Amino acid sequence: MTDFSARAAKAMQPGEHLIVPDAPGLRLVATESKRSWTYRYKSPVNGAMRQVKLGSWPAMGLPSALAAWQPLKTKRDAGSDPAVEKKTKRAEARAKAAAEVLTVRRVCDDYLGWLQRRVAPKTYAEAKRLLDRDIAPIEARPASSINRSDAFSTIEDKADAPVVAAMLRQHLGAAWDRALDAGELAPDVPNWWRLVLRGKLPSKGKKVGGKSVGAGKRSLSNIEAGQLLRWLPNFTRDMEDILTLYLWTCCRGAEIVAMERGELADEADGLWWTIPRQKLKMRRNPMTTDLRVPLIGRAEGIVRRRLDATAGTWMFPSRGRSGHIEQKAVGVAVWAHRPAAGAHPEWERPRFELDDWAPHDLRRTGRTMLAALGCPGEVAEAILGHLLPGIVGTYNLHTYDAERRHWLTKLAAHYESCAAQVKPMSAGR
Repeated sequence: MTDFSARAAKAMQPGEHLIVPDAPGLRLVATESKRSWTYRYKSPVNGAMRQVKLGSWPAMGLPSALAAWQPLKTKRDAGSDPAVEKKTKRAEARAKAAAEVLTVRRVCDDYLGWLQRRVAPKTYAEAKRLLDRDIAPIEARPASSINRSDAFSTIEDKADAPVVAAMLRQHLGAAWDRALDAGELAPDVPNWWRLVLRGKLPSKGKKVGGKSVGAGKRSLSNIEAGQLLRWLPNFTRDMEDILTLYLWTCCRGAEIVAMERGELADEADGLWWTIPRQKLKMRRNPMTTDLRVPLIGRAEGIVRRRLDATAGTWMFPSRGRSGHIEQKAVGVAVWAHRPAAGAHPEWERPRFELDDWAPHDLRRTGRTMLAALGCPGEVAEAILGHLLPGIVGTYNLHTYDAERRHWLTKLAAHYESCAAQVKPMSAGR
């Protein structure tokens, strides 16, 4: 240990240090590659020896070292620990820098917050589940660092499930769009999610027995509709009623299972079901209005029977969270009675020999048969709750109530004719 001088500093060996008289704790320390000014002291907090680097010699001369040492000595004498303060400030700076980095996780969280205010809870929950699960490998990375290869790899990992891959690509593309629109990402940051695998994720369709059967859409023929109507009593009463309402009203399954007592009313021309706009699939379109559904024939009989049999709000009550039967349960019930259904082979249940159909096909069947009966296209679309396209929808505000009842009456008669012309199908096991 020697007093500081330029000559002594040059002659220092690694591990040696020089002190500065009248500057307690200030020293110049030599290593293999450099010489550094440090302030070494005993912490007034816990008595531990501390050391703070001030700068490198000769870039920092003695006067500058003394100027840097003095405030630290003052803090130490006042009871503070300069080394701890410096470490704390460095940690805070790192945390602030990390917070300011727009990570993939932050982009997705901001997007989910935006999405939650605009979609149904079920849609939001599925988007959140998908993103939470599939962005894990890249979520901590800066969003601006995601390149084309990263985007391709993330989506390609899901290529064996093309519908899931397409949904993930859609949500991530929307998340980047939102961040770009909000100015959170620089304008020159490309949205690779919109560019990779565009048009290359077609659905393979559903699989039956491990084999893909395509993504075809189906409507029942007159004979098939008649066979189904004769076979419906093999379902439970709830499922029989719901499937019948699919055919007689052409409504969506989600609307049918959520039918409420307060939506039903006897009017001058018969029983009507008015579905509130907020329950409809197109509810976010400003042109959407409540859907008026006349209940005719079997549909009227089902609803009146349920009005008398149930005291609560729901026409299809259930003990589940929603209070009513879920749409998914209808699809499961139909599948369980199909010949291809292999789950629980020990359960004895009747099998409907008509394959390759699902509940939503009954809504498509209704629309197809309305066309075959000569129903004008705009009336049929109004029955289904579809909005008329383009300028026609803007100016044609007719409600079609009379036409709905007229053509659904014809459709009901057509279904009864179909059922009368076929023999009952055997309930295979």
